[in-house]
Amino acid sequence: MTNKWEDNIRKVTPYVPGEQPQGTGIIKLNTNENPYPPSPGVYETFQELDVTRFALYPDPSATELVRGLETYYGLEEGQVFVGVGSDDVLSLAFLTFFNSDKPILFPDVTYSFYPVWADVYRIPYECPALDEDFRIRAEDYKKENGGIVIANPNAPTSLGMKRSELEEIIRSNPDVIVIIDEAYVDFGGETVLPLLDTYENLLVVRTYSKSRSLAGMRIGFAMGNRRLIQAMTDVKESINSYTMTTASIRIGAASLRDEDYFQERLKQVVATRKWTKAELEKRGFEVLDSRTNFLFAKKPGVSGQEIFEKLRREKIFVRHFNGERIKDYLRITVGTDEQMISLFDALDKIL
Repeated sequence: MTNKWEDNIRKVTPYVPGEQPQGTGIIKLNTNENPYPPSPGVYETFQELDVTRFALYPDPSATELVRGLETYYGLEEGQVFVGVGSDDVLSLAFLTFFNSDKPILFPDVTYSFYPVWADVYRIPYECPALDEDFRIRAEDYKKENGGIVIANPNAPTSLGMKRSELEEIIRSNPDVIVIIDEAYVDFGGETVLPLLDTYENLLVVRTYSKSRSLAGMRIGFAMGNRRLIQAMTDVKESINSYTMTTASIRIGAASLRDEDYFQERLKQVVATRKWTKAELEKRGFEVLDSRTNFLFAKKPGVSGQEIFEKLRREKIFVRHFNGERIKDYLRITVGTDEQMISLFDALDKIL
């Protein structure tokens, strides 16, 4: 029996985030966090924070962070929007730009938050299937639609598209907004940022959670032409003026100033990724050609669920998805070399 008031509740199937295990001796390779600490400048800025300022509201425009991002990426004033992680930015972009009766398009195997936002905001959507190699086919995005969202590199598959392939999609859809989610692009993907001056319907979204080792600070941002950014700002200001904390604004800006550290850590992750891929293949795994800080792998003849559960008992957490096409794959975050050795030892024990 239900109460009458329940008829008016918005019912959705929520996104399920990666598990955050508690305890000691755990190796966490399930949510694509960076295994290395934030930059030295972040530490210094954190120590210098004036806690008494926390009694006041933060700058609603996050000016220091926004200006820092504009300078870092060579953009003009008014081309950057910031939010509480890229999830917040993407959610607001869905709400701002996808308001027609036509379905938006995103792949059938991609970031599983996309259909959740579409459901929450009552946005119709279709999911063109990736090909048998988990690649996006540009021709599938050349039909009538209300907008397009593509993660590049894609998650959870880890595969990247060439800029020219993405440009074909953007160019073919001048009447809708095309969002390219570049959460993992720093690890070897090809960015579409050079296309911003050519296509005013392009929005590029990124995050500090992966390459900048700041998942706990929740900093995301979008880059596009001034009209797109202003439209998102207007919607944001209609919901919550103060999304970024004083600490996140200061620390986000500080991270941009430690370029040598940033590049060195990227090289470390990429080197460990290459080595881990080779080690998994030695153990009979099939591993996709990652352009991210994780690997998407399966061992033919062995259930992905089985490996996931056995690793969990060894206190090693990876990510497993139940989708029919990917149920035998595991998404494995690239950790430190020591963490990956522990993974190999565990695999040798359980398989």
